[in-house]
Amino acid sequence: GASLVAFRNDVGEEKGSGSFPPHPVSSPRPAASHGAVCPCRCQALLYGDAEKPVETGARAAPGAAEPRPACTCDKKPCGCQKAEVNYAFLHSTDLLPACNGEITTMSFLQDIVDILLQYVVKSFDRTTKVIDFHYPNELLQEYNWELADQPQTLEEILLNCRTTLKYAIKTGHPRYFNQLSTGLDMVGLAADWLTSAANTNMFTYEIAPVFVLLEYVTLRKMREMVGWPGGCGDGIFSPGGAISNMYAMLIARFKMFPEVKEKGMAAIPRLVAFTSEHSHFSVKKGAAALGIGTDSVILIRCDERGKMIPSDLERRILEAKQKGFVPFLVSATAGTTVYGAFDPLIAIADICKKYKIWMHVDGAWGGGLLMSRKHKWKLNGVERANSVTWNPHKMMGVPLQCSALLVREEGLMQSCNQMHASYLFQQDKHYDLSYDTGDKALQCGRHVDVFKLWLMWRAKGTTGFEAQIDKCLELAEYLYNKIKNREGYEMVFDGKPQHTNVCFWYIPPSLRSMEDNEERMSRLMKVAPVIKARMMEYGTTMVSYQPLGDKVNFFRMVISNPAATHQDIDFLIDEIERLGQDL
Repeated sequence: GASLVAFRNDVGEEKGSGSFPPHPVSSPRPAASHGAVCPCRCQALLYGDAEKPVETGARAAPGAAEPRPACTCDKKPCGCQKAEVNYAFLHSTDLLPACNGEITTMSFLQDIVDILLQYVVKSFDRTTKVIDFHYPNELLQEYNWELADQPQTLEEILLNCRTTLKYAIKTGHPRYFNQLSTGLDMVGLAADWLTSAANTNMFTYEIAPVFVLLEYVTLRKMREMVGWPGGCGDGIFSPGGAISNMYAMLIARFKMFPEVKEKGMAAIPRLVAFTSEHSHFSVKKGAAALGIGTDSVILIRCDERGKMIPSDLERRILEAKQKGFVPFLVSATAGTTVYGAFDPLIAIADICKKYKIWMHVDGAWGGGLLMSRKHKWKLNGVERANSVTWNPHKMMGVPLQCSALLVREEGLMQSCNQMHASYLFQQDKHYDLSYDTGDKALQCGRHVDVFKLWLMWRAKGTTGFEAQIDKCLELAEYLYNKIKNREGYEMVFDGKPQHTNVCFWYIPPSLRSMEDNEERMSRLMKVAPVIKARMMEYGTTMVSYQPLGDKVNFFRMVISNPAATHQDIDFLIDEIERLGQDL
């Protein structure tokens, strides 16, 4: 493929056209005008006035930044021009920790920040595309993505960054509705940058003291929101809701048969778990990973709104027991992926108590409603669960990834997972060892996911999250009310949605007078995929679709994007009609 450098003028994106203005890599930044925030950075920001003397005898390497006297400005950030750097002759070895690499490093990172800020600002501009779609073979042929033996220059690295962002989906765009995780929070983004700069692991207090304490504080607060007195219990941040659900299954199995940790599945009876037919696929995936097997996950029937039917759950539990199987877990769902349904948690809790079965609530999507006084009733009964999955990176808009498993019984995770690695978890340390949380995790290396949630919570307060979530639910109701009786739309189920999932078919004019028969269903099946493809080709918006059971492809509109407004909902309706009217 062609070199990325050869395509340098093609990696931008003009409003509505698909190309950025060229980004100069070597031009100095002018001083800030009066009253403006100067974007430049100088040595004094690191060392202070006159703290770092310039070595007068040093000779600059080709392309290196010219050394300058220490800044003596009265204000910081100052109005000095940033050092002019020609990245065409520089490589990563010229950055810190290279000797005299400070200026080059600061210049390079400032240019990276400029690229990111340009992307962030464009993400919220409704006149820009949500996506600049290219087919995989086109991207592979247009650019050289291969890894080479020799290093690229920093100029090429900056170009790589621009190219990558050019073809990235703008998930913060107000008209991006494709996934449950949307939006781009500025405080969360800043926290993620800080986390990456700190670049530490979460397994012990000695290497992540503040982050470990913040995880303790934040998980306790989340358990309070669930309704466990005083926030008692345990928990951990994990790499997504699927892993959190698997943790719950792992702990539930250990609680019932602790010997499985040493002796394995051969030492215990055949276990079975129960979850609704509309539950997330991760329940089955966790059973497969843990050696329980997907055949041991029994799917419970749902009503027409996608809620688990408690009577069917009890019937299937009794059937399993009669076959000699051991029911060990019921995974209820608070906010299903497609319908946004909330299982009847109180009735399920009664059944779990009756048969002494671990109750897990997968609140990955719906857990955020616990922040809302108006909507948290939909999770009534969650306080009776033994464990809860909650993904702040969904409804709360925390940058990916941010998922928590909350466990009501303290110490159970530790007993289940600890391996006493003496090279990490020494027992004679000089501080409280309860803050060495790594041994209760399946991972050794564990990313710091808590800081962005903690910092956003500090910035918004619980009331700020509440307002954000209430707004998304109000927008979903607005969409429902706009299309429920509108010509060309049919709702997948009757009644307004419980969550922000709005499920509907768009019926093109050519199908509106057809009888409801197999031919009509066959043609309707193709409508949503074609409209979705056109959305991506034009780059105007993105909405997901899927079939479910005997229902052919329908749109599943989910609203978790804090930037979305009523006008964006109106635009979506008009755009679907524009793109689908000729089908």
